[in-house]
Amino acid sequence: MKRILAVDDNEDILEVLRYILEDSGYMVDTLSDGHLLFDKIKEHTPDLILLDIMLGDMDGRALCKDIKTQWDTQGIPVILVSASHDVAATLNQYGAPDDFVAKPFDLDVLLNIIQRQLASKAA
Repeated sequence: MKRILAVDDNEDILEVLRYILEDSGYMVDTLSDGHLLFDKIKEHTPDLILLDIMLGDMDGRALCKDIKTQWDTQGIPVILVSASHDVAATLNQYGAPDDFVAKPFDLDVLLNIIQRQLASKAA
């Protein structure tokens, strides 16, 4: 069973994501504090990370770049999620996320992107 780490400072969104993803057959860990991201990754290495851009006093884009530029985490697919930023144009840059989903997201679109990213990781 694939493990997904959802990172968002909104507990309601994390609760909804947990419900949807677990119902779709994934193990789900959630995190509301981006400062603890790498501790959480070390605790249970996720197969994929859903990462909000606006994380209180942190920028998810910077966290994504940290994930993508460290040798022990760079292979983990990262999907950035945000209502206020369109980062789709930056997907091919160094340290960029593997994909982007805009809030509010369509659940089928989100699940399809997750499946595609997990399949590409396995290939």
